[in-house]
Amino acid sequence: MEVESKILDNSDITIVSVNGRIDSYTNSIFENEIITNIDIGQIKVVVDFTEVSYISSQGLRTVVTALKKSKGQGGFLKLAGLNESVKKIFSVAGLDKVIPIFDSVDAAIV
Repeated sequence: MEVESKILDNSDITIVSVNGRIDSYTNSIFENEIITNIDIGQIKVVVDFTEVSYISSQGLRTVVTALKKSKGQGGFLKLAGLNESVKKIFSVAGLDKVIPIFDSVDAAIV
């Protein structure tokens, strides 16, 4: 799994792009990237799930933790580009009701 962050030009929004599976073996990489960004003040975060094929309960916990941390500091966390199977995992967990989910990164940053 690969995770990369970038701050959008002329913006204070950070895009965290994830590639691969977020599971018990790779969640620590995902968690470190997203939480570190928030801890250093990049509190407006869009997570690009376009290349994510699976997310485990540990990954869901990381997303919820990041949501709480960003919102607690006046920011936001949005998800973008989820495929149908990943979207269903968020839906079954009820997280689609509390975390904004967009079809694309472009839609999330508007």
